[in-house]
Amino acid sequence: QIKGPSPEMVEYLGMQNLINAVKESVGLSEGKLLFGFKGNLCGKFVWGALDDVVMGGVSESAFQIQPTGSETGEATGLFKGTVSTSNNGGFTSIRTKNFTVPEDLSAYDGVELRVKGDGRRYKLIIRTSYEWDTIGYTASFDTTKGEWQSVRIPFSSLIPVFRARTATDAPPFDASNITALQLMFSKFEYDGKLNPTFAEGQFELPFSSIRAYINEPITPRFVHVSSAGVTRPERPGLDLSKQPPAVRMNKELGSILTYKLKGEDLIRESGVPYTIVRPCALTEEPAGADLIFEQGDNITGKISREEVARLCVAALASPSAVGKTFEVKSTVPFSEPFVIDPSNPPPEKDYEVYFKELKDGITGKEALEGTPALV
Repeated sequence: QIKGPSPEMVEYLGMQNLINAVKESVGLSEGKLLFGFKGNLCGKFVWGALDDVVMGGVSESAFQIQPTGSETGEATGLFKGTVSTSNNGGFTSIRTKNFTVPEDLSAYDGVELRVKGDGRRYKLIIRTSYEWDTIGYTASFDTTKGEWQSVRIPFSSLIPVFRARTATDAPPFDASNITALQLMFSKFEYDGKLNPTFAEGQFELPFSSIRAYINEPITPRFVHVSSAGVTRPERPGLDLSKQPPAVRMNKELGSILTYKLKGEDLIRESGVPYTIVRPCALTEEPAGADLIFEQGDNITGKISREEVARLCVAALASPSAVGKTFEVKSTVPFSEPFVIDPSNPPPEKDYEVYFKELKDGITGKEALEGTPALV
């Protein structure tokens, strides 16, 4: 009997709401695209020139869109201009309009730019204030002439800079409150040092994307405890008499396993680094029994709640667990209680041994799609 909210509300709509609530704060495996030409992100940022003319110089730059300028023949952004040291000048830049809502990148480790280099050294400036003339958190990066390359700038490498001077009293960089981005080509590095690649004249820097990234190896940010049996109610040719009650009575129980599977699919489609654990029947027995890990949604049995909690914690730290769906049970049959002798407790498990044997993409849904499930 189902009491309270329905399985659809809890297992499916509840999961949908949970993912929407945490997605920004846990991060995506492929990173977060800030600028690029993918779907509706084309032209998301409004860029404008900010050159040394504000200091009396004569340099000039612009942001353009090249419709077929990327390495794949698609659209790309272009930072181009002419730089001059006349009138004590020597820098050009393009800067985004302040974001209406600050970007929260606290779940990520840095920003990656995809650029076509010209052999010069540029700067990326990340701003965390809506004030126009204030500290910018800055990193220089070198480019290789004529080659598309990915440039990763860790947030930990950013230097607080104000007008090319290091700001020693600046607050720490706040990745949760990013208000604008800026690309710069300048004669100056920091604190009076010069850019060794600087040359007056024309320059061009195509850049096809700016993306926040998570350091590798990526570990799960979302570990979900589901249930064994979620793919079985609709499986062709299944002998229901040999299945657990939840499988046999799925419809009578509000299609609970069906909605658990729908909830799992929301996690898989979210882009969040995840692990999905499908325990068999849960017991109050202590952890410590030997375990069987399987994939394909076929096993029955029991497992200690304490054991499930331990392996969930272990999964959070394991790159081998990312993107994996698996079921797990104890080797102890239902008919035998599992007890521990306090004078001779079982050794602690190395769950990593199990995680490394798991494969991507095996969920048990393969049987519904006409392919044999892994047994």
